[in-house]
Amino acid sequence: MHRPRRQQLVAAVTGALLALGVAFAAPASAAPRSAPTPLVVNARWGGHCTFDRVVVDLQGYVPEVAVTQVPELVYDGSGKPVPLPGTHFLEIRLHPAAAHDEAGQSVYKGPQLVQLNLPRLKGLAMTGDYEGYVTFGTAFTTQPQYSTFTLHDPERFVLDISHPNVC
Repeated sequence: MHRPRRQQLVAAVTGALLALGVAFAAPASAAPRSAPTPLVVNARWGGHCTFDRVVVDLQGYVPEVAVTQVPELVYDGSGKPVPLPGTHFLEIRLHPAAAHDEAGQSVYKGPQLVQLNLPRLKGLAMTGDYEGYVTFGTAFTTQPQYSTFTLHDPERFVLDISHPNVC
């Protein structure tokens, strides 16, 4: 009568030991590693014959980026309006991302606020670096038609705003 119970106990212990052995035998590289948060180090712009361009330079990798039309630009945290001319605005939001290092020192070397006179792009502002999000705002006097893509080596996010040929 004790044999079936004893066999069940031995089977349970053996199964537990095997499970532990498999877990201990797994290579360390199989454990997921999280990459460091990418750093936003610059933003720049340029005018071309058929488009205006905004480029956000990063160290690390290009995180998820959301580009959203918004009714106005505000600074993250304070909610204060961003003083850029325009009637149409795009918000560029990178996450996860930071424009500061672990000591809290800024690594971002680009403009905080700049008014432009390109065919479509009238202004660019860094509007936030808060809790894993870095945000920029762009200003336009007409509804922007845009496309986005990423480039690598070095890592960049690109926003192109189309306009009629000016060349």
